[in-house]
Amino acid sequence: MHTGKTPVHLGEKVLQGSSFGNKRSYAIHRAASSFPVGTSSSSARDTTYPHTFRTPLSAGNPQRSGHKSWTPQVGYSATSSAVSAHAPSVIVAVVEGRGLARGEIGMASIDLKSPQIMLSQFADNTTYAKVITKLQVLSPLEIIMSNTACVVGNSTKLFTLITENFKNVNFTTVQRKYFNETKGLEYIEQLCIAEFSSVLMEVQSRYYCLAAAAALLKYVEFIQNSVYAPKSLKIYFQGSEQTAMIDSSSAQNLELLVNNQDYRSNHTLFGVLNYTKTAGGSRRLRSNILEPLVDVETISMRLDCVQELLQDEELFFGLQSVISRFLDTEQLLSVLVQIPKQDTVNAAESKITNLIYLKHTLELVEPLKVTLKNCSTPLLRAYYGSLEDHRFGLILDKIKTVINDDARYMKGCLNMRTQKCYAVRSNISEFLDIARRTYTEIVDDIAGMIAQLAEKYSLPLRTSFSSSRGFFIQMTTDCAALSSDQLPSEFIKISKVKNSYSFTSADLIKMNERCQESLREIYHMTYMIVCKLLSEIYEHIHCLYKLSDTVSMLDMLLSFAHACTLSDYVRPEFTDTLAIKQGWHPILEKISAEKPVANNTYITEGSNVLIITGPNMSGKSTYLKQIALCQIMAQIGSYVPAEYASFRIAAQIFTRISTDDDIETNSSTFMKEMKEIAYILHNANDKSLILIDELGRGTNTEEGIGISYAVCEHLLSIKAFTLFTTHFLELCHLDALYLNVENMHFEVQHVKNTSRNKDAILYTYKLSRGLTEEKNYGLKAAEASSLPSSIVLDARDITTQITRQILQNQRSSPEMDRQRAVYHLATRLVQAARNSQLEPDRLRTYLSNLKKKYAGDFPRAVGLPEKTEE
Repeated sequence: MHTGKTPVHLGEKVLQGSSFGNKRSYAIHRAASSFPVGTSSSSARDTTYPHTFRTPLSAGNPQRSGHKSWTPQVGYSATSSAVSAHAPSVIVAVVEGRGLARGEIGMASIDLKSPQIMLSQFADNTTYAKVITKLQVLSPLEIIMSNTACVVGNSTKLFTLITENFKNVNFTTVQRKYFNETKGLEYIEQLCIAEFSSVLMEVQSRYYCLAAAAALLKYVEFIQNSVYAPKSLKIYFQGSEQTAMIDSSSAQNLELLVNNQDYRSNHTLFGVLNYTKTAGGSRRLRSNILEPLVDVETISMRLDCVQELLQDEELFFGLQSVISRFLDTEQLLSVLVQIPKQDTVNAAESKITNLIYLKHTLELVEPLKVTLKNCSTPLLRAYYGSLEDHRFGLILDKIKTVINDDARYMKGCLNMRTQKCYAVRSNISEFLDIARRTYTEIVDDIAGMIAQLAEKYSLPLRTSFSSSRGFFIQMTTDCAALSSDQLPSEFIKISKVKNSYSFTSADLIKMNERCQESLREIYHMTYMIVCKLLSEIYEHIHCLYKLSDTVSMLDMLLSFAHACTLSDYVRPEFTDTLAIKQGWHPILEKISAEKPVANNTYITEGSNVLIITGPNMSGKSTYLKQIALCQIMAQIGSYVPAEYASFRIAAQIFTRISTDDDIETNSSTFMKEMKEIAYILHNANDKSLILIDELGRGTNTEEGIGISYAVCEHLLSIKAFTLFTTHFLELCHLDALYLNVENMHFEVQHVKNTSRNKDAILYTYKLSRGLTEEKNYGLKAAEASSLPSSIVLDARDITTQITRQILQNQRSSPEMDRQRAVYHLATRLVQAARNSQLEPDRLRTYLSNLKKKYAGDFPRAVGLPEKTEE
């Protein structure tokens, strides 16, 4: 990073004359109008989720000391690993309507590693939950907003919330005039490829996302010093209703991407499912985990694919073999569709390299087609169909007329340098052939010179190469036999690692310079030929977007299937009921040597609130996380850890689990609890899954019970599925007032501790119906911690007195039992009517047994409906 300076202006960037002098006819030269930018940044580390950033500077204000300006890193390699694929590379522009349109949000984002622009526009409430969540999912490198949103002393609420939640993300303000919807529409018409041109119909009246797109594209062109080729970008609109919403706090609590104890650990949901072979597949898995699907048909199609992959071993291994050979197709596309404003040696080398990568990628299309040829599921058949696009062959044929058949991607910088030098066929350019012969002679001379030195000094010298040093001399010898000062004096820049010496000589340095000069000539002439070739294939290159989507999706589905082979996962169903038979925690399974204890779960619209009690460390928090993780796995199209699983689609997943103080926002444990629960209450709806762990323990008992009781009553008024763990046994009596409340508890057993001659608690981690019968388990835990016995006895006496005063007349009446029996019977009948796939005879038997069960459970309940079998 460079020291902060006054804001730069686009108009001040003088485009220097190109050393190559290549003026391509298809380059776009837009007016370089003044483009003031105010930037603030902090360190670019990206180790944890969620991301945060510092207070930004408004445009035009002088930067304060201590702040640094920031330059995005460009020129990514298409061979980057799946790990580096998650380094932030997304730039997002955000704009909010003014006046009566306040709360209407427009967003546009582009990944510098992928030539795709995502547009969004939606109405948000005063908490701006949707904006913050979308930004957390995108994990941005930089956020762009209008300078009018952050006027000192009069900042908008949206601006304030973004700066609070993203303290380590670079923040830039630009003048409001660049958020121009007319210019945005022009950009989209100019840059969007034909296959995705229907996006124009979706966004032409969505003025705020168009305005965001205009500012984003202008800014990206400015920082990249390049423009995108016409009709080269995939531009699509994504509404906020197409995926489930998981807020950043919940993602952190559930350890979806980052382990809370060790950010380097892969004990996360992403770690459990990530067996992807490509960077694109890894990115897709990450985004799917943070934004699960809500469309049952799409989820089912994915599950069909996973099922076929599990059943057809040949398909699984064949597909895995082909997919693992793909490079980062999205990143490759991103580089190919950008046209540098200045022709530099680096730009030339990058274009040549990526053309070789493109050839390598296209040569994998046919093997991928062969592997998918006999698939039966609709989604895999559709991917096979997309690979039959004739443009893949057309582009490859055009490339092969210019590029050698044996030019391919190879590991090692010297190998790739050789591939780039000899990429273009002979006899296409006479000058290029001469330059290559010169380069070959120089390399041969270097090898000959080092061989002569080895003979001259009788040393085991060999030629080595690195991208930073060029050619140099290396020698491996016994350390005892030779020391640095014994080497011949003509060897300079000597370095030693273990028993290996590296050095060079003055003559070798001169020959390296000659070699580099020869290379520059080769790259220049090759670049000219490559640019001409690219101009011919640009009109067909859009088929690579389909290929990129196909490869990343297949990679993710293979990853799901791979995870299933390592554990006994089951295919989930989707109904209006959350029913899991013997489900277990997927992350805990990865950590533990033994399989975790499995538990059943049953939640319906008729019993949509579970109040769970049990001693400390009995498994309550782990169980809550397990339910959420299974829900997410099901909604992304993965199998789940259970013997049987049925889910209701959750449009939102909320958790309130963490109990840490937040020093940065000056929030105590209790205040943090209240902020999180307020967020849930403001945003929850009938399709939410809500997990609340021990609410109210940050304040005194009476207030904690009061708040928990009131929150439960509010959540009972909506049809959200709620799991509420608590130590307040008073909450368990809600089932006497509300029929849709179920009490559950975690069982413990008492065993004799022979060493201390006292009872000890054995945790079974088994969930059972009813409230916990374990009394004073906090006192028992205190006793086990070696607290003085006198204090434990006093505490026990005081607890007994308080309990006697509080818990009186709490038992339900026979009439309440009868009402509960009728209510539960009715909900089971409604479920059977909606979801049953039983044959008539078996259904009749099921209903008859249902009637007997409830009549037997409640003999005092009189007047049960007679026609339950109907």
